[in-house]
Amino acid sequence: MDMVLGWHTRISDKRGSTENFCKWHEALLMYRYAHKNVRPFSAVCQNNYGRQVIFTRKRQITKNNIIEELNKALVIHEQNAIEIEYLDRYYRGDQPILYRQKVNRPEINNKIAVNLAYELVERKTAEMCAEPIQYVLRGTDNHKSEEITQLNITMDSESKQECDIDIHRWRSICGTGYRFIGNDDGQGQLLDESDFSLSSENPMYTFVVYYSNGRPAFSCQIGEDENGADIYYVFTDNEWFDVRNDKIYASGINGNRAIPVIEYPNNARRLSDIEMTIAITDAINVLTSDRINGVEQFVSAWVKFVNCEIDIDTFRKMRQEGALVVKSNNGSDNKADVDVMTSELNQTEGQVVFTDLFERFLSIQGLANRQGNTGGDTGSAVELRNGHYDAGLRTAINEPILKKSERMALRLILNRLRINKGFTLMPSDVEIHINHNKLDNMLVKAEVFEILLRCGINYKRAVKTIDMFSDPEQVALESAKRMEMLFPEEQPTTATPNNNNNDKTADE
Repeated sequence: MDMVLGWHTRISDKRGSTENFCKWHEALLMYRYAHKNVRPFSAVCQNNYGRQVIFTRKRQITKNNIIEELNKALVIHEQNAIEIEYLDRYYRGDQPILYRQKVNRPEINNKIAVNLAYELVERKTAEMCAEPIQYVLRGTDNHKSEEITQLNITMDSESKQECDIDIHRWRSICGTGYRFIGNDDGQGQLLDESDFSLSSENPMYTFVVYYSNGRPAFSCQIGEDENGADIYYVFTDNEWFDVRNDKIYASGINGNRAIPVIEYPNNARRLSDIEMTIAITDAINVLTSDRINGVEQFVSAWVKFVNCEIDIDTFRKMRQEGALVVKSNNGSDNKADVDVMTSELNQTEGQVVFTDLFERFLSIQGLANRQGNTGGDTGSAVELRNGHYDAGLRTAINEPILKKSERMALRLILNRLRINKGFTLMPSDVEIHINHNKLDNMLVKAEVFEILLRCGINYKRAVKTIDMFSDPEQVALESAKRMEMLFPEEQPTTATPNNNNNDKTADE
């Protein structure tokens, strides 16, 4: 409060300055609405868009330097956390338009937040996670095929898809997400079939620090004890630390031999989908609110009295009756008149501006337009014109970034399964399959499948190629007996030497 009073004291002497008064008013709003999105995002991030990646110059993180490196990282993470909180609140509908103040006719101040950020995040998430991410075997080894089927079943029992959806929401909201692979230690849910747990971590309280070569150095998860004091859980490849009050409270060996916190960046710059077009969505909010204000001001127009006087009570009474009777005060020279002051906003021009902004929003984000067919458009023509094809390309270039993080998590999970359940799968045996819409061109896919089988392609490879099923390994396993009966593998035959020519020569 002292800061706000200080602003008031310094500016009260210069109240005539509009700029200083606006600064004072902004500071007052920030105090009144703490942790609210009062300011535009550009002011919060100071036009440094994207979350800052945290690096360390140390070659190795040990108990001797972890406190120093953690404190350095927290300084950078604090700014990242402020931006993440802003973007998360923006996604939930807390947007600057809700705190707009009007000087002219302040009683008409509609604040409409068209939450395009929510639609954007949900559509981006659905493109990647509407179907579960599946692990598909490279090759046709029957034993490994059974293992990868068991791996998919285990991931499903751990509700991996729900965890994936939450991670991808965070990626789209703030530019990055985190997965934690923890130990159940015999304390999992009832009838839990795995010895590990999967969870999505809040990026406001989680971060990963990297070496200069891009390899993870350590992770940090921020929690609280019973008294509300901060606890920092730090993992390196070899050790874990419990840090409190700038001291190592506890430590131990990291049995994973890898950092169990995996970062899932939205892109290399950690740019969120929301901040890419946040200026456009703010402008759409202002435009929509002003259009509603224009309608309300037209309906609630002022009444203008010319050369006549009327008291308030009489005016209210006659307004209820729907008629006014007035007299000229200055004779016939200055005739009295009563008129309604109307100035309606041109809604057609407003719609043109809205359409332009919305189309730019869709174009920048790579989203498809939902407008219908016109004339004799074919399905392919609609996909090209309405942006469905471009949306598919945007999704495709995002997949390698996702698969890189997914493979890091897979290495850690497979290592545990090798130790505890004797799995023989290696990460190179597994193909990460991100499923999209399986209903497109089903007739064509079925025809291609039949052609592949008739050409002698292994049925397991054919099932994976047509991309018709969300879990091709399970489909191949269930169809194995019938497929082997319909399309048996030909056994190689050894050619017997033909001695007829030799016998003929000998006889001659």
